[in-house]
Parts: sequence; C-alpha cells; structure tokens
Amino acid sequence: MNTEQPIGIFDSGVGGLSILESIRQTLPNEKLIYVADAAHAPYGNQTDQQIVDHSLRICRFLLAQNVKAIVVACNTATTIAISTIRAVTDIPVIGVEPAIKPAVEQSKTGVVGVLATAGTLQSTQFEKLNDLYGQDIELITQPCNGLVERVEMGDLNGPVVTKLLQQHLQPLLNRNVDTLVLGCTHYPFLIETITQITGSGVAIIHPGKAVAKQVERRLESESQLNVEPNRASILFFSSRVSETYRLRFESLLKQPVVLQGTGS
Repeated sequence: MNTEQPIGIFDSGVGGLSILESIRQTLPNEKLIYVADAAHAPYGNQTDQQIVDHSLRICRFLLAQNVKAIVVACNTATTIAISTIRAVTDIPVIGVEPAIKPAVEQSKTGVVGVLATAGTLQSTQFEKLNDLYGQDIELITQPCNGLVERVEMGDLNGPVVTKLLQQHLQPLLNRNVDTLVLGCTHYPFLIETITQITGSGVAIIHPGKAVAKQVERRLESESQLNVEPNRASILFFSSRVSETYRLRFESLLKQPVVLQGTGS
C-alpha cells in the first residue's frame, strides 16, 4: 500500500458529498473516489439485510479500485453495516454518526435537537450515543421523512422541502432548542433553508469536519497520508447514471463532474 492510493467514500446518494467536501478541505492532497448507490436510494426505508448487502457490494467495488481507506458517508449504513464491512477488510473504515457530543459541549441551555432518519434514531448506535452524551441535557429527536428524497431531487429551497422542514423543525423550536444536530449527510445541503426557519439563534452542527479529522488521524497513524502537493483528484461513480443525476452532482459541488457507472 502506498500513500497515493485513493480514499473511498460512499453513500446511498448525493448526501455523502457533504462529507467528501469536508475531507477535501482537510486533506487537500488526497485522491478521492466517491460512489453513490443511486439505484438503491434511499437506504432509510430498507431492511437491515438489504443495507448490508448494498454496502458490501459498494465496498467490494472500492476495494477493487485499490483504496487505502473507506468512509461510510451515510448514517444509516454506518449504524447497520459498518461492523460487517470492517470484518471483510483490514484497511481503515470510518463511519459517520450524529454529532451529539459536540452539540452537548456547545449548547448553552442544555436543549439539543436532532434531525435524522427514523432508521438512525431507532438504531442501537444512536441509543449508545444518547446514553454516553445525552444524560445531562434534554435531547429532542425528530425523524424527518421526505428530506433525503428532496435533496436527491435537487430541491434544496423550494416550497415542498421548505414546508417539510417547517413541519420537522417546529416541534424542536417549540421546545427552545439552541443547538441542532444534522443526523443525516444529506441535510447539510439544506442548511441555508434550515437557518431561514430557525433563525441565527440556533447553532447547527453536522459531522463533516469530525469525520475528516478522524480520516486524517487514521491515515496518519498508519503512515498513509499523502503529503505530496498537486496530486489530488476525485473520481465519481454511481450505480445509476443519468445526465440529470450528473448535473445534480455539479449543482451541489459547484464544479464540473464526470459521472461513471459502477457496473452493478
């Protein structure tokens, strides 16, 4: 294994691009490969076995690209499949989870809200996070049906997604949350619309920076950081390719994108 091998990143769709952006900013010399499992998105309404199967298929694809680490840039896949993924490879596998710890540390009133999919909120991993960090605060959770689908459609500020966000956020605002955790990698693309509803008095936290720093720590501990400048690149793949979907990548990343198929 050498330092110029790429880092693999995957999600059920475009949400993990928010994690990719954080990794790119933190590790500007690294080569990245991003895979969206668009043919099977969203994961949130599927069985655990389906999610494990999808995740393993993508990981096999990434391992075939000779990646040096895998980032599971999907809360649902992390909570359900990451232990299985780690069992089939010896390279670092980094997941993403709701950033409850930093939210608790930042909150001034001790009232923290969490927006996430129902699958994430019902998971054993979330229960563990709640047990670890949520005992001395008021942690208010809100399952958010429909938001992932709107982001996948490219609807970040239209009337439908705005109405959904108002419905999901109002119960939290009624409880006077001062800190809001975005517990799904799709949700950071909605920050502007969320802020219009919550106002500037609610701090918004998503795990991108924390995930990127963890990737940096893991690669550094194994002497796998790429320190050579001007070697960075990004390849984009999807299990379903269309011109519309490619343009969605470009819209979210604000850069030209060549989108290739995974062949499965």
